[in-house]
Amino acid sequence: MDHVANYPVLRKLGEGATSEVFLCNDPFRGREVAVKRIFPEALRDPVRGRLFRKLFFAEAALAGKLDHPHIAQIFDAAIGEDSGYIVMEYVPGGTMERYCVPENLLPVAQVLEIAFKSARALAFAHSKDVTHRDIKPGNILYAAEPTDVRIGDFGLAINLGSQTTQVTGVGSPAYMSPEQIRDEVVDHRTDLYSLGVVMYQMLSGHLPYRGTNKFSIMYQITQSEPPPPSTYRREVPPALDRIVRRAMQKDAASRYQSADALAEELIEALRAGAGEAPREDFGDADKFVALRSMRFFGAFADPELWEVVAMGAWERVSAGTAVVHEGENGDFFCVVIEGEMHVSKNKKLLSVLGAGECFGEMAYLSLSGHERSATVTAARDSHVLRVKVSELAKSSADCRSKFDRAFIGILVERLNLANTRLTSG
Repeated sequence: MDHVANYPVLRKLGEGATSEVFLCNDPFRGREVAVKRIFPEALRDPVRGRLFRKLFFAEAALAGKLDHPHIAQIFDAAIGEDSGYIVMEYVPGGTMERYCVPENLLPVAQVLEIAFKSARALAFAHSKDVTHRDIKPGNILYAAEPTDVRIGDFGLAINLGSQTTQVTGVGSPAYMSPEQIRDEVVDHRTDLYSLGVVMYQMLSGHLPYRGTNKFSIMYQITQSEPPPPSTYRREVPPALDRIVRRAMQKDAASRYQSADALAEELIEALRAGAGEAPREDFGDADKFVALRSMRFFGAFADPELWEVVAMGAWERVSAGTAVVHEGENGDFFCVVIEGEMHVSKNKKLLSVLGAGECFGEMAYLSLSGHERSATVTAARDSHVLRVKVSELAKSSADCRSKFDRAFIGILVERLNLANTRLTSG
């Protein structure tokens, strides 16, 4: 096949029972995309054709609606009487399936980060009234490295805000929630159960329930309790056993009631030392949570904050080290993450900056370059986020707008403080 619609085919990526996926060139935007082509015979099937068409419409309807850095984007879609295709973001790395076997497990800290990002992505989808309903390792993809995740394949998703009837009895049996098994009406908490199963498998290398056929597995899902992941892997801490157990509660009311609540406990486990990650080695999840807690980033939506995580350099600054020097030209600004920075001019202390405060912002706000007006030095061992002006220029308009608002707010505060000092003197 040379083309799918207007998209030239580069190579075939794979196929399933009802569709095949090609790597294609997007001639309109000059990028590689994955194009899912529905088999005509699937749409014409007299028994299940209507179901396949309904599932296709469910996924195609999400085009442009779930714009999040950890959700595989849907760019375009079309369907006719006996043909249809969906154009999606191409995620080249693979899926989490390869990291679900005992001989190829990821470090516990990386599993935590993957679960955290997946939970935040689900929280975003749920905020749009979209429930995925088929969370499994094969639908969690990664790009350059395992922690660079994307949730894909929203073909079974339901929009809880719409009036359409749910399609029951769909999903991957090993990852289905008890309410899915019983063909009950589901909500976003079914995704949290399925993510709990994924965490269990990625931590232990085993599914929580195993049987000789799907009916045996389905019975166990509704009636049995699995051993904790630490049964198979001793380095899994008790805190993670508890998180997985709560996510997989058979009664939805006993689970986490939101993906954000699950994400919060995951990051607390990561901060508590699961995986023994050194503090100097901040993972993306740790960075995200640190920034989210700061007033400077209060107006940033999740997608914009993930952009900041990706564009910034997380740096440790030893006590006594100057980050910017008076009189030098600057092409970056910084936000203090931890510690204390002293701002001085002509060796006279002007101000003290703590976590969540920025310096060097005039390098971005000045149109013609900027000569530093002061020196900023670490008063004690600190961490700063360094952002190059050139990198910020590549970010989304929404992200730049939020930085503009934050910087203007800071300048106004500093002006008011200066006026107060003048009038009180």
